[in-house]
Amino acid sequence: MMSVHIRNFGMTADSKEVHLYTLESVSGMRVSVTDLGGMLQEVSVPDGKGGFIDVALGYDGASGYLRFGGSLGAIIGRNANRIAGASFDLGGTTHRLTDNDGENNIHSGPHVWRKRLWDVAEDPKDDPDGGASITFGLVSRDGDQGFPGAADVRATYTLHPDWRLELALEAQVTKTTIVNLTSHAYWNLNGHASGSVLRHSFSLDADAYTPVGKGLIPTGEIAPVEGTPYDLRESTNFENRLYALPDGLDTNFVLKNDERLEKVATLVGDETGISMDLYLYTDAPGLQVYTGCGLKARGKGGAHYKAFDGVALEPQFFPDAIHHKNFPQPIYAPGHPFVSRMVFAFGLR
Repeated sequence: MMSVHIRNFGMTADSKEVHLYTLESVSGMRVSVTDLGGMLQEVSVPDGKGGFIDVALGYDGASGYLRFGGSLGAIIGRNANRIAGASFDLGGTTHRLTDNDGENNIHSGPHVWRKRLWDVAEDPKDDPDGGASITFGLVSRDGDQGFPGAADVRATYTLHPDWRLELALEAQVTKTTIVNLTSHAYWNLNGHASGSVLRHSFSLDADAYTPVGKGLIPTGEIAPVEGTPYDLRESTNFENRLYALPDGLDTNFVLKNDERLEKVATLVGDETGISMDLYLYTDAPGLQVYTGCGLKARGKGGAHYKAFDGVALEPQFFPDAIHHKNFPQPIYAPGHPFVSRMVFAFGLR
């Protein structure tokens, strides 16, 4: 049987109590999530030596998440990634957003969901397969962050007994609007405090990517990865790409899973041999791979997170899709829910 532990995790700025929920499997794998932002705080997996190692970057308490940036473990909404010019037209109306990334909007602006207290929509419970799950909920009001319509959002974390962590995201809306949700967990399979991920091995089943121009805004082209530093179809380490990409990857890749739950990527720690296969069943057609060149934070246990100390694998619609009609569109209407399911399957190589 799974065990569930709940403890105080600090207070919000308006003095509301924050909780941390820890799911632990019979194998000892442990996942901790918080009702502050519905964020992923810990993923401790077997290290092959009789112990466990935490492979998710995060903070020790609510104060860290409230004081610092970085989106560590965050659920991003209502729109992940960038929107050019911090505005978009929909249904004949221009909607203005906050320009928090130069002249553009990134991750929906400064009024982020990760600093809001989410409801526990479904209490922690055992699942029929021997796993355990918890569901957080948030209602984003009409006009929140500049987006039309209210969105009723659910995030369900499930820990399975075979070293799999699943996150299911869903949103129901009251008006036609943009919905583009993702998880911004940072992974380091050598351990969250171990330093650089540049020697991690990585492979990605993607034949194409979306080139960008100024401000990392896509040009509108969908280009083949063949013959470019973005060809990750065969396993390689991130360090091998620095000769051409000195800032690492902050790149959207075009997925081929066609809304089926399929493995799209594999990450392997170079020191531990811990592996993580990413399976996706998602409305989102892209995967943003970010090797954390902007990381700078004091994390769990006083760890100093710096550039390239974690990698984020973010399933989502293409950046700035609303301005490129040849891209799949992140537009949802009442009765047409956004759905995304991602499975992180851990093992040892």
